[in-house]
Amino acid sequence: MAQQPPRMPTLYLSHGAPPLADDTEWTRQLADWSAGIPRPSAILIVSAHWEDTPLTVGATADGVPLTYDFWGFPQRYYGVTYPAPGAPGLARRVGRLVSGPGREPHQDPGRGLDHGAYVPLKEMYPEADVPVLQVSMPTLDPAELLALGRRLAPLRDEGVLIVGSGFTTHNLREMSRQAHGPAPAWSAEFDDWVHRAVVGHDVDALLDFGNKAPAAAIAHPRSDHFAPLFVAMGASLDGHERSLSTVDGFWYGLAKRSFQFD
Repeated sequence: MAQQPPRMPTLYLSHGAPPLADDTEWTRQLADWSAGIPRPSAILIVSAHWEDTPLTVGATADGVPLTYDFWGFPQRYYGVTYPAPGAPGLARRVGRLVSGPGREPHQDPGRGLDHGAYVPLKEMYPEADVPVLQVSMPTLDPAELLALGRRLAPLRDEGVLIVGSGFTTHNLREMSRQAHGPAPAWSAEFDDWVHRAVVGHDVDALLDFGNKAPAAAIAHPRSDHFAPLFVAMGASLDGHERSLSTVDGFWYGLAKRSFQFD
């Protein structure tokens, strides 16, 4: 008899730009984090860097090149590889879970993992031996993304690690050019509010973060990097027991706060 896979947590992580992988503290934090959770049978990831309506399934075949969706960085960042196996079975399962009237998923078989996916996964699963499937965010509406997470929740009992990849504060215009020193007040205040709301399970406040959180309009001029939180959180609400902050601190003034939902 096949052994039942462990029930997986869901994650929201702050992935940063490709140079965040040069931050040895962040890479250690991610490596320690993945070492402390059960090994997944596959990973389903939603990144801030892929919005497409309706929900679109990325590459499922092996060997599809990564999507280097950034500009102006040194050439070495464009030479990074992450040859994780594709997950065609997971893609079919996701299709069954999310399909409904007006919700038939599309497929984009040539779209490889973008940097919101491969940058953190390279630190968490450096052997690239766990199958990975990336799907698009079909909307930025928090309530709809929460509902999407709920539909995906059964995957947790099938050994699938659901990951939302964004950044807890994300304002590149206001980003501090100083690597050290205190974070700007707007970033610190928003980060503290989110931390308390997530750990306190205040889902209603989080859904209305644009009106409830301090400095929300500065922390997220556009909500694409906060939106993946709602997918991860929604997938955890069935039988949800705890939320914990796994990574904190700041990178050039932006909050690296990340969460695990058990």
